[in-house]
Amino acid sequence: MTRVLFLYNTATRSKERFEPLNDPVGIYCCGPTVYNCAHIGNLRTYIFEDVLKRTLLALGYRVKHVVNITDVGHLTSDQDTGEDKMEKGARREGKSVWDIAARFTKLFKEDIAALNIVSADLWPRATDHIDRMIDLIARLEKLGYTYRTSDGIYFDTARFPDYVKFAALDPENLRAGERVDMGEKRSVTDFALWKFSPTTEKRQMEWESPWGIGFPGWHIECSAMSIAYLPQPVDIHCGGADHIRVHHTNEIAQSEAATGKQFVRYWLHGEFLTLDKGKMAKSGGSFVTLETVREKGIAPLAYRMFCFSAHYRTPLSFSWEGLDAASQSLANLRRTIAQLCGARDALTQEVADDAVADALDAVYAAVCDDLNMPRALAALWEVVRDGSKSAALRVRCAKRADEIFGLDLMAANSETVSVVRETGGSIVRFESSVEIPGAVADRIARLIEERREARKGRDFARADDIRRKLADDGIEVKDLPDGTTTVTVPVSVCG
Repeated sequence: MTRVLFLYNTATRSKERFEPLNDPVGIYCCGPTVYNCAHIGNLRTYIFEDVLKRTLLALGYRVKHVVNITDVGHLTSDQDTGEDKMEKGARREGKSVWDIAARFTKLFKEDIAALNIVSADLWPRATDHIDRMIDLIARLEKLGYTYRTSDGIYFDTARFPDYVKFAALDPENLRAGERVDMGEKRSVTDFALWKFSPTTEKRQMEWESPWGIGFPGWHIECSAMSIAYLPQPVDIHCGGADHIRVHHTNEIAQSEAATGKQFVRYWLHGEFLTLDKGKMAKSGGSFVTLETVREKGIAPLAYRMFCFSAHYRTPLSFSWEGLDAASQSLANLRRTIAQLCGARDALTQEVADDAVADALDAVYAAVCDDLNMPRALAALWEVVRDGSKSAALRVRCAKRADEIFGLDLMAANSETVSVVRETGGSIVRFESSVEIPGAVADRIARLIEERREARKGRDFARADDIRRKLADDGIEVKDLPDGTTTVTVPVSVCG
């Protein structure tokens, strides 16, 4: 069955049939600025982009997926002012910017792996592409799109008449904005291509250029790297909704001005994860990381499940209660599938691919309708609960659908995994039907050790409280005569 994918294109403000120009399909996703841990709002965007990639693969497309690493040039203000976030992170941690970049790149990739996000094909780092950025700026200079100020080389947006189109900017408001202090910029929308290093201090990251020692602007980085690895026009460019007004608008202006070609055909943007006080953001100093989720005893894939409770273009309100409900829902779905797997011949009976495709028709229809995961998830539940279908068919459907969902839906049917760990004076044996993440094992081991110490000090009330806390998460504790404690960990905790 030939299926047609429809995607909402920010550039046209409409849902369009996806018709790529390139094979493989080129996808460029704005990657992390690696000065701090990614928060779960950031990760929501990468989950939606992963569903897009998985959907394309499931539909038979080949994909070339590029995610950049921003390790220089991203200032704390979108108006090209403030401190470089990398330099700020280095000062916060008391380490070099290079150490900071390496550390948080590693942590980011660990986070996306824990969320079953398929790794990009290429991870270009901004600092490895300075020469390409300088070449692109030089091309813009030659074509008359730049001007120089005392602090850098700027793009003259007045020379690009279509600048306001992508973000549907209001020219009257832009002119009103020009009444505020802009320094030496000609227009409030003009942006830095190259910033000069300050004369009062030595930056850790700076390079020679035809215009002087300095560093690239944030926006030129993505243009240079996307042009380097993907043909123009790029089939799909993704990012968060906060990139529309400035970052992606500036990417379009500088890329199309330099090449004379359309930069991107389909623009996809994920909406914010919101808290009581607005969107989740590092600048506010209060944000939730995936490690915070683990410390609460909730598996990372429960957060992936939670993200499927709202369409990617809809703001999603975060709460621990909602995340816990998603964790329970994921555990229930896996349990239902595990019960089907226990039926006679469910795992060995031959099932025709056409039968699976027909049974998953509503799931595919939802996914192909601009990645509507809430509707797709509801359709999958209907399939696995449909008693008129054989257990074998329903199991095959769950396995096939999980190629897009990425929830490890077959995990509850795995062989038992056993891990032994020594902590303090205790030997703890962990058992689960899936691999137990180290952070989960560490948290449980600490509680087991606290319980051992409480019992040793005859604080039995505290020991019972710890056991109850573990039991609330479905974790069963057994003390054996040889002094070993066996801990049975459910799938919902392991992820």
